[in-house]
Amino acid sequence: MASTIHCDIVSAEAEIFSGEASMVVVSGEEGELGIAPRHAPLLTRIRPGQVRVTLPSGEEEFYYVSGGMLEVQPHVVTVLSDTAARAGDLDEAAALKAKEEAEKAINDRSAGMEVAEAQAQLAQAVAQLAALERLRKNLAR
Repeated sequence: MASTIHCDIVSAEAEIFSGEASMVVVSGEEGELGIAPRHAPLLTRIRPGQVRVTLPSGEEEFYYVSGGMLEVQPHVVTVLSDTAARAGDLDEAAALKAKEEAEKAINDRSAGMEVAEAQAQLAQAVAQLAALERLRKNLAR
């Protein structure tokens, strides 16, 4: 029997994924984290970006998270995020518009948006677009 770890990806609105995985890859603050079964316990913040779940069958599923927390126990990995979505459900046009608006707010200091808020929105939009691009590359294989 293949070794697996239970994975839960949860947003403030809903549970996005719950099931067994042979590997979970998340964008941590210090870089990519690969979580395999029986990984050492870990609690860390994660950046906006892609979560890649490798199912026991070898199939990969992709999700987008807006940042949040990652908790790893020997048999369970939990991704907690304010916003999470299946990569295929992301709206590229909306992400491009959000990126454009955030860049404009950063460049136009007289806008009502704080620079830090604009930078956070820019990071999320760029992460969504990167998740969409990775999804496209993986589907083209």
